[in-house]
Amino acid sequence: MKILFKCRVLLILTLFPISTLKAQAPVNQLQLCQGHYFTPEKGKAALEHWAESYSNVKEWEERADKIRKNIREGAELPKRLPKVSKKALRHSKREMDGYTVENVAFESLPGLFVTGNLYMPLGYKGRRPAILSPHGHWKKPGDYGRFREDVQRRCATLARMGAVVFAYDMLGYGDSDQCSHEHPKALKVQLINSMRVVDFLQSLSVVDDFRIGVTGASGGGTQAFLLTAIDQRIRVSVPVVQVSAHFFGGCTCESGMPIHKAPGFQTSNVEIAALAAPRPMLLVSDGEDWTKNTPDVEFPYIQRVYNVFGEEDKVQNAHFNREGHDYGESKRMAVYPFLAKYLNLSLERVQDKDENISEKNIKILTRRDLSVFSAAYPRPENAVMGDLAVTILANKYRR
Repeated sequence: MKILFKCRVLLILTLFPISTLKAQAPVNQLQLCQGHYFTPEKGKAALEHWAESYSNVKEWEERADKIRKNIREGAELPKRLPKVSKKALRHSKREMDGYTVENVAFESLPGLFVTGNLYMPLGYKGRRPAILSPHGHWKKPGDYGRFREDVQRRCATLARMGAVVFAYDMLGYGDSDQCSHEHPKALKVQLINSMRVVDFLQSLSVVDDFRIGVTGASGGGTQAFLLTAIDQRIRVSVPVVQVSAHFFGGCTCESGMPIHKAPGFQTSNVEIAALAAPRPMLLVSDGEDWTKNTPDVEFPYIQRVYNVFGEEDKVQNAHFNREGHDYGESKRMAVYPFLAKYLNLSLERVQDKDENISEKNIKILTRRDLSVFSAAYPRPENAVMGDLAVTILANKYRR
């Protein structure tokens, strides 16, 4: 056994030198902005201070470039993503009322897989818009990740409206269990995963490359505005119950890498969300979490950025003062018309006789129904497994 163990160690050291196996230089904790990093008052004051740095498009773009640069460097994003297999695993296609659902996996980094469900519209001709649907940190049995009822209802309704929709797992959730969700590089990997989802959607012959949107709630909202900030292929963004001037995300996947702060530089999620400008964006907020001040603090600041472009009407806020932290039915009803307007979707397909949007006749599938990997469809043999293996992989591809 000792000889076997030594051989395995030698093999690992041969494939991955000590310099690679070692974690990259520890993150300077002073550069991390996590959780309630600011008080609400300090968050508002920071926005007021940053607003003094620009008054026209050129000045805003100069600041925007710094914000994007800090995200890319802080998240250690490679300048080019590595080549991976373009062949996706797709199976268990089900025809539903106005749409289909199938289970899908494809490579994000070599040996690392994005997993989720593809919702396709029925009864439409021509190229269709596409929408990414990341989920948040819901992980109670029966109320979990992309299998949640609200995710299925949202994706099915958008598909009925004519969109190709992809709901995908957070790292460490569902079928994406090649490492833990608390992985120190989770922010980086999830951002790369989202970019790969755009690649996958664009690979589908039915998708219109110029009509791609993203929407998610909570941690899914973070994924939505981060992706929109760095990927111009996203044309419409709807982050739900997450954009805050004082709360920076409480999970490693949102704020575990220094994307908000560097020596001589500071920003917040409000400015990162504002990088969507002048593309259409709907902020959805509520009265019981860190978005309770959105109508008075976050939304006016982002409006200011859009106003610099002369496009103030393209950013909106749907605020639910008596509601809490979710992507509930009332929030979805606010989102559908916005996405329909800017992605040219059909509201008529989902309206009842009184012209109200209806989510009726959507069958909620089980986790077993929607899971990608099983005995019949095993995980690919080249999959890397465990936190260390994913760390080595993530560290291999960086700036």
